[in-house]
Amino acid sequence: MKKRFTCFIPLLFLLNVIAFAQTRAITGKVTDAKDGSELPGVSIVVQEIPGLGTQTNASGSYSLSVPANAKNLVFRYISYQQKTVSITSTVINVKLESEQKQLSEVVVVGYGTQIRQNLTGSVAKVNSREIENQPVQSFESAIQGKAAGVVVSSGSGKVGQGIAIRVRGSSSVTAGNQPLYVVDGIPITSVSVGDAVNFDPSNPLADINPNDIESIEVLKDASASAIYGSRASNGVILITTKKGKSGKTVFTLDYFTGISKPAVKRDFLNSQQYVELFEEAAVNGGKYDFANDIENFGPAANEQEAIDAYTQYLEDNFDAFSAGTDWRNAVVNTNWQDEQFRSSAGNSQYEISATGGNEKTRFFTSGAYSNQEGILIQNAFKRISGRLNLDHSATDKLSLGVNLNLARSRNDRVANDNSFSTPGQLVALPPIQPVIDPSTNELSTTGPYYNGLIEARDAYFKTIVYRNISNAYASYKILPALNLRTEFGVDVLNQSEDGFQGRQTQGNPTGNGNYRTVTSLNYTSNTFLSYNTKFGEKHNLEAVGGFSYQKQDVKTSQVVGEGFPSDDFKNLASASDITFGSSFGTDEALVSYFARANYRFTDKYLVALSARYDGSSKFGANNRYGFFPAISAGWIISKEKFLSGAEWLSFLKLRAGYGYTGNSSILDFQSLALFGSSVYPNMPGYTPTQVENPDLKWEKTGSFDAGLEFGFFNNRLSGDFSYYNKQTKDLLLNVNVPATSGFATVLKNVGSLENKGLELTLNSQNFVGAFKWSTNFNISFNRNKVKDLDGQVILGTGRAPQRAIEGQPIGVFFTAKYAGVDPQNGDALYYLQDGTTTNDYNSAFRQVVGDSNPDFTGGFTNNFSYKNFDFNIFFQFVSGNDIYNGAGIYQSVNADFFDNQTSDQLNRWQKPGDITNVPQARFLQSNGTRTSSRWLSDGSYLRLKSASLGYTIPGRMVKNFFSSARVYVSGFNLLTFTNYNNGDPEVNTTTISNIDNGVDFYTAPQARTITFGVNLKF
Repeated sequence: MKKRFTCFIPLLFLLNVIAFAQTRAITGKVTDAKDGSELPGVSIVVQEIPGLGTQTNASGSYSLSVPANAKNLVFRYISYQQKTVSITSTVINVKLESEQKQLSEVVVVGYGTQIRQNLTGSVAKVNSREIENQPVQSFESAIQGKAAGVVVSSGSGKVGQGIAIRVRGSSSVTAGNQPLYVVDGIPITSVSVGDAVNFDPSNPLADINPNDIESIEVLKDASASAIYGSRASNGVILITTKKGKSGKTVFTLDYFTGISKPAVKRDFLNSQQYVELFEEAAVNGGKYDFANDIENFGPAANEQEAIDAYTQYLEDNFDAFSAGTDWRNAVVNTNWQDEQFRSSAGNSQYEISATGGNEKTRFFTSGAYSNQEGILIQNAFKRISGRLNLDHSATDKLSLGVNLNLARSRNDRVANDNSFSTPGQLVALPPIQPVIDPSTNELSTTGPYYNGLIEARDAYFKTIVYRNISNAYASYKILPALNLRTEFGVDVLNQSEDGFQGRQTQGNPTGNGNYRTVTSLNYTSNTFLSYNTKFGEKHNLEAVGGFSYQKQDVKTSQVVGEGFPSDDFKNLASASDITFGSSFGTDEALVSYFARANYRFTDKYLVALSARYDGSSKFGANNRYGFFPAISAGWIISKEKFLSGAEWLSFLKLRAGYGYTGNSSILDFQSLALFGSSVYPNMPGYTPTQVENPDLKWEKTGSFDAGLEFGFFNNRLSGDFSYYNKQTKDLLLNVNVPATSGFATVLKNVGSLENKGLELTLNSQNFVGAFKWSTNFNISFNRNKVKDLDGQVILGTGRAPQRAIEGQPIGVFFTAKYAGVDPQNGDALYYLQDGTTTNDYNSAFRQVVGDSNPDFTGGFTNNFSYKNFDFNIFFQFVSGNDIYNGAGIYQSVNADFFDNQTSDQLNRWQKPGDITNVPQARFLQSNGTRTSSRWLSDGSYLRLKSASLGYTIPGRMVKNFFSSARVYVSGFNLLTFTNYNNGDPEVNTTTISNIDNGVDFYTAPQARTITFGVNLKF
């Protein structure tokens, strides 16, 4: 048997040789499935014989001899999906699909689009599916935590309120820090035109329906944004709305409804705890400096008399606060925090849209209605909007289109956090005060402060906006590679603000009415040529050049009246006395020339140049125009031959760029000598109001960006790592001038600051197949430093001791540093300069005690799907920032006055040896109540921002009614993990300046919302 087997081995060898001798030649070409371009260097091997193979040449062609028994060829190419093809003929042409859709996706850039893998600048993109069907008024809330380097601050839980966005840090000290917003190629009005005195800023971006948005691109570095020149230092946000697609008309119906409640609440004392604390504080207060408190009590003969007087003073007030009820036995125990919130705030949205067309004409149209109640009483936001986007190919060369958007919104606003009438300050009222006074059966007015429920009953302030953001374009193909496009857009904003305060409110004993209107007309014209060609086999060139003109006119008028017959008459026509009237107008113009060129060599080496020349009416005659260039380069390393065998590497690109951008976000006419009207005595006249500065110009930011984009294991893991360095100079600052000039300050270009940072984005496909699991993660680190202020210290104007100081981040907290409590006597202690402590607040050393800027921010998303189920969960995080509790000096001050106190005051010092951070309670003695780091807390948090579970109903069950149907349930702001003990860490009271940030002053928390929705297509 062994002998027979041995003889069989040579026979097998012979047969194998014969088989190999019978070969056939296979030829063909490998191209990109999307654009048909040839793919050089594609690896081709015989599946049965891995060692036998070849590569495509520069034109994508190949030739390979294979054995007669070979059955399959395997085609592999970096960044493309591996493909196995059966050998059925001698000519096999193959089209390879890109492995990672992200690399080949179209990204909107300034005045055009690019393929992502060819970008040399830093651009973050958020797709429509990430912002659709969310219970938010504007899209900024929906992109929070989803783009590295883009920090979104909602400020509070009030609906319709302005939202702050910082792209790679704050680039200015006193000029604007908001990015430029461009919708379908047209810059729009994005700054609040509402009443900025009594109310939080309104949000002009809330007039855009988030469901109409196809994509949002954030241009973060100068390489990407310099083409927008003088307005790009704070980044540029490009919003592209949905367009029509050829084919059968598809209708989509979206509906959701839900309820909202506060995500976080503070803890306050109940009546029993309140009375106990204040009685103790009265006894303690009587032991200190009572003889000097003549205003309230008069001089005391002895200590006991002082104690008795304090105690009696409290009892008298408690009798009044409780409206005659038994406050000692806590008969009344009002939770005023519950009174400021709705028990459940409803929200809903209805939308129907349609898209379709043919090769000639394509359309997208939608109509939507959104109704959202705020968690605060009185606060609500409603919007109705309609959109029509139409594209028409008139000939093979000429195409036309229009994007029409009309919206009407109503925002029922509440007073800002600094006002007694705001619902947030209801928590200052004592819990022993009833909501309804039993003696009058009316809202109680016996407390130490105004009862904001009266405002909720007898006052309103509604803002109504009519908005038209529309544009039209024409595009003509002059040559196959040369295209001319011209577009004209308008942004018309008509805003009216109608307010009324009844007789029992704080407004006026005879009633007070206010009406204010604003009309903003913002129009833009762009005309540019686009050139896109490929010459030879290795060279690609894309170029854009053109000019732009933008003009904005704003008109404002206001009338105030008083003396209404009753609260039933609310229109100003019923006022007996018009007490105030004014009108105001301003305008600005910008003319620009821009150009961009992108060159690719063998699709591996990338170079981009861009420049803009801006002329603005805002700046001085000597500096009316500015030039903003940028250059960047990229190297797709993964396409090099020396990496062709690295199957673990899917994509690797190195990019770097440098450029200049500007900031022109200041008021109009700041360079001119201005005069204002005056009356003296009862005679009209005028007075100088502003000194001339013909040298005034833009703030200028030089920005360096370097990044590494990568993909591994067939792009199962991909990402982007970036470093940036932004240096801003010629800051626009008000500089002190000699008072003999008749002026206090003049706006000049002095000073500088910087922002440096790192960004990391990771995307992973953890599971593929029937069960899919993908993860997206981003984190960004930014370090801000004010380098030069020409020797000035610029103070904040808000509720916190903030300032801009040379050598420090913008908005640091500068005050006395709290050292805790003396365990022997309960005194509040503060640090001296040498590090020792004192109980004398006035002797304490003033220093930097905190920073409102976070160390890092980010978010991570997990998407799961199995069969017809899908689940999405998104976390957002902020770390390293400090929050200043501006209300702490009232509500957390160990019973210094009658405000209800937070529950941490139960941990107060009461006897020698107590170790605590809360001083002894001493009524009216200011023990630890002054401005200090005592009110600073770590504002870091991790928040479960959203989670959504959906189910797509099988087609066979709905085919008679719909082409597809999906139902879902979603939650927002579901969980918050934080050490901040004063409520919601995602807060910031009304932003008055760039310096004021990270301040909590009775600020409304974010809303926790649950929604149920359905998406139908037919």
